[in-house]
Amino acid sequence: MSNDMIFGIHAVKAVLATDPARFIEVFVLKGREDDRLQPVLDELTMLGITMQQAGRKALDDKAKGASHQGIIARVRPGKQYNENDLDAILAGQENPLLLILDGVTDPHNLGACLRNADAAGVAAVIVPKDRSAQLNGTASKVACGAAEVMPLVRVTNLARTMRQLQDKGVWIVGTAGEATHDVYQSKLTGPLAIVMGAEGDGMRRLTRETCDDLIKIPMAGTVSSLNVSVATGICLFEAVRQRQA
Repeated sequence: MSNDMIFGIHAVKAVLATDPARFIEVFVLKGREDDRLQPVLDELTMLGITMQQAGRKALDDKAKGASHQGIIARVRPGKQYNENDLDAILAGQENPLLLILDGVTDPHNLGACLRNADAAGVAAVIVPKDRSAQLNGTASKVACGAAEVMPLVRVTNLARTMRQLQDKGVWIVGTAGEATHDVYQSKLTGPLAIVMGAEGDGMRRLTRETCDDLIKIPMAGTVSSLNVSVATGICLFEAVRQRQA
């Protein structure tokens, strides 16, 4: 498995906090003095992690033009999760909240959904192996550290995994424009998985048919849909609101 590049202060801090053994080397913008960056550099130095100073163009090239905040790290891949890990993830969780993404192929959207999931207390994000964005440096940067702590479970057969969750008592709610009731009228308490489909296409037919219920977000304006990460945040935090009530 190839090594990963991560960039940005949040992503580097998250690896420092969770698994610093993953670091191979770190590249830092030459001459940069930054109150937020310095404590990170101090910790990397204390751990004996190799750091190299680099010019802005070299860092921009490594980050493929994305915002890197003056720090890029080459790291060993984090733990890879698959369907066999779900039992351990759910063990001891009386009221788990899960997020399923069916066909989200843009790494920016994947990163933003991971950030939302972490903020909402989601136990794991589940994606199909063959129709999902890779957890690359872009996704990690957008996730602001959540990519390093949120289990991203890649499953071979999404519908089969959904049925296995249902057998464990997890209620599965999918989002679809043709749903007859909206997110605010639905029951989102108890063991729950929320399914978000790809922008434009929505969930695949088999995914939709496997859901226990379908909901939609009420739309008052002229646009017909929301960005998938925005819609994810709305649905997750409505579930959080109901579960805290």
